[in-house]
Amino acid sequence: MITLEVCVDDTAGICAAVDGGANRIELCAALGLGGLTPSAGLMKIASDAPLPTMAMIRPRAGDFVWTATERAGLVAEIHAVRMAGLAGVVIGASLPDGRLDGETLEQLVQAADGLDITLHRAIDLAPDIDEAMHTCAELGIKRILSSGGAKAARMGLDRLAKMAKRKGITVMPGGGVNAANITDFAASLRLTEVHASCSINAPAPQNPKILDFGFQPTDARATDVSSVTALRKALDQIAGSRTSG
Repeated sequence: MITLEVCVDDTAGICAAVDGGANRIELCAALGLGGLTPSAGLMKIASDAPLPTMAMIRPRAGDFVWTATERAGLVAEIHAVRMAGLAGVVIGASLPDGRLDGETLEQLVQAADGLDITLHRAIDLAPDIDEAMHTCAELGIKRILSSGGAKAARMGLDRLAKMAKRKGITVMPGGGVNAANITDFAASLRLTEVHASCSINAPAPQNPKILDFGFQPTDARATDVSSVTALRKALDQIAGSRTSG
C-alpha cells in the first residue's frame, strides 16, 4: 500500500480524511498560511481519531528562520504534541540563505525523541539538495515532505527523483498532488508515501455579517472526502499494478 497523508486544519477535515481512506493525518492550523501549530483542542480531537496524526510545529507564518525565543517555543510545542498523545511532529528550520539550520533541527529532533518526525518543505528552499539530504541523514530524519523545490510537486519531479535516491530517507511528494496527476509521480518515482490537501473551495460563512467584523477567512478551502477517496483509489491502482507486474 502507498501511504496517503492528508493535511487538515479543522475537525471536519479530520473526519473527511478518515472517511475518505487516508492512512495518516498532518494536523495544522491555518492551512491558508502554509500550516501553523494546531491548538490544544484540535490535537485532543485528533488524538481520538483512528489514524496516526503528525502535528505541524510552526508558530507563525513566514519563513523558517527562528530566533532563540521562537526555538524555545518550538520545543514547548513539541512537548505539547507528546502530551496530547499524537504520533509525531512536522518540523523545519532554515538559515537566512535557505540552507537547513542543522543546529536548530538537532534541538528539535532531540525534543521529539520517540516521536515520528517529518521534515517539511523548508527543504525546498535549500540551494544545495545534496547538502540538505546529508544534513537530514546525519540528524536521523527519515521522512521528508517536498515539492522538489518548486511551487508544485509536478514541476519538481527531477529534484524529487534525485532526493529519492538517498537510502534510508522516504521522500514524500506534496504540493498540488491529486488523483488526476498522481500517475505523473508514479512514472518518475517509486511512491511509498504521498501528501495531499484533497481540498475544495469552502462555502461562505453561515452568517456573512461576521465579515463586517474584519474576520476575513485566510483560506477558503475545505478537505473534501470525495477527493480523498479518489486519490486513495488511484494510489491503490498504482500499488496493484506494481504487484501484478
